[in-house]
Amino acid sequence: MKWARRDLLKGLGGLPILGAVWWAGAATAVGNRKERSEILEVLNIEPSLPPTVPEITGEPVRVGIIGFGIRGEQLCRSLGFATNEWLEDMKLEAENDPKHKALEDFMNQDKLNVKLAGVCDVFDVRAEKALRSFSSEDNKIKRYGTYQEMIQSGDIDAVVIATPDHWHAPMAIEALNNGVHVYVEKPMTHTVEETYRLREAALNSKAVFAVGHQHRQTLSFKTASDVIQKGTLGHVSLIQTNTNRNDDNGAWNYEMHQKANENTIDWQQFLGTAPQIPFNKNHFFRWRKWWAYGSGLSGDLLTHDYDRLNCVLQMGIPDSVMASGGIYTHNDGRNVPDVLQVNMEFPNFSTGSSQQQGKEKGMTFCYSATLGNGFNRPTILMGHDATMELGNRLTVWPDGGSTRYAEMLEAEKMRPSVPIYQYNPGANMPDAISSATSQYFADKGLMWTYINGMRVDSTFLHMREWLSVIKNGGKVSCGIKEGFEEAISAHMAGLSWKLGRRIEWDATNERLKPIEGIDFDEVLLSSDFQPEGAILVG
Repeated sequence: MKWARRDLLKGLGGLPILGAVWWAGAATAVGNRKERSEILEVLNIEPSLPPTVPEITGEPVRVGIIGFGIRGEQLCRSLGFATNEWLEDMKLEAENDPKHKALEDFMNQDKLNVKLAGVCDVFDVRAEKALRSFSSEDNKIKRYGTYQEMIQSGDIDAVVIATPDHWHAPMAIEALNNGVHVYVEKPMTHTVEETYRLREAALNSKAVFAVGHQHRQTLSFKTASDVIQKGTLGHVSLIQTNTNRNDDNGAWNYEMHQKANENTIDWQQFLGTAPQIPFNKNHFFRWRKWWAYGSGLSGDLLTHDYDRLNCVLQMGIPDSVMASGGIYTHNDGRNVPDVLQVNMEFPNFSTGSSQQQGKEKGMTFCYSATLGNGFNRPTILMGHDATMELGNRLTVWPDGGSTRYAEMLEAEKMRPSVPIYQYNPGANMPDAISSATSQYFADKGLMWTYINGMRVDSTFLHMREWLSVIKNGGKVSCGIKEGFEEAISAHMAGLSWKLGRRIEWDATNERLKPIEGIDFDEVLLSSDFQPEGAILVG
């Protein structure tokens, strides 16, 4: 793909190209090119160009997939490999709804120089599905019994890890120690201790390590970085970001396969270091509902929102975190909260100021989540001079009390109720969303971005970047530094919810400030720690 600057700029007529700038003048000024140009000159915002990466040439990268569940299948499609069942389902969807473009998008996706060489999954049905769909006379795919066997085989250059959270770090460390490249899903780790061990392994390995925060490829987020750097918002003192879901899938009550039993699932390998309990299909398919295998809202969904903002603001690990919430919408035996409020404090952070020096400093990041209501609450960055709503598109409104825009507001060239800038790379693109959960991810810019008026899978771009760095060198956009910041911040939120108290970060020594008598990892993994008044059933 090639992009020219003219492809990124847009007039005021709502045309379907990559960027959109909305006029915010008073009624008497609409159409006044001179005043319109004056606002654009003041803002000086540059719609982001897509990242360019060197070609992935030479011998194909031999990739092994560890974990072929819901996310594992999605990652394989981003690599260019779709199961027979998915292809048939998407064909039928397109026949029933012409706006359903999933199959068309997949077929138009650029081919990556990848050889899918192996699969490892503890559920026979999933592993056999991968072999049936991807193995051919020209490319025989091997099923590995364990991740160690795959990593140590010598036949795999890189692994994609899409397992329950408690396996992320052990598998990634094993691969890095053996010089095998790693793409691991979020959250990066399951405990505080393994976060440090994984960082050490990544820093000491020549292998390329990437964390699956694909929104770093979304063009609206790259443009948002320019908005911040230009001082468009002024000092940002508050961020509000949210999760709203109201369906079984969104609450992690996934379908349990009818062929799942003790003979088709290697239960002991699934458990690993988790508590040794009898075979339980509910725990296997819906593992996100228990701390033993997952990380709850803080690790599964807060991490998305934290990293989305960290890639825009570069705020790093918060000085302190306070969390509250409970199990209020799904009393089904889970022990992770389904309602969660998290406040992350950054008292020394600033995005710059248009006021006198020293007046403004510090920011609160507020995450609010419920799995019992689907109302769409946007991500909002609140600055002294303007407010930005951020998702797959971004919109900026001037603030009535702005210092930077005071003269324009006084002259009614700007009005607080009218956006002064909107960037919508997918303007007028027809999209069919298959589920409420898909809509949630799409609104946050986690599913796709738009290039040259075409919808592109952001996970494809993220994995392409990883593969290009493997072949050509360079730096991934979400590596061990960014993963470390994500993991520690998420663990602070989980610990705060469980302990019902503030968790603090010692930035100088890069560690959580100790609490007498508390082992942080014991708390994270335990089912017994819960806020006072919380009720667990089952």
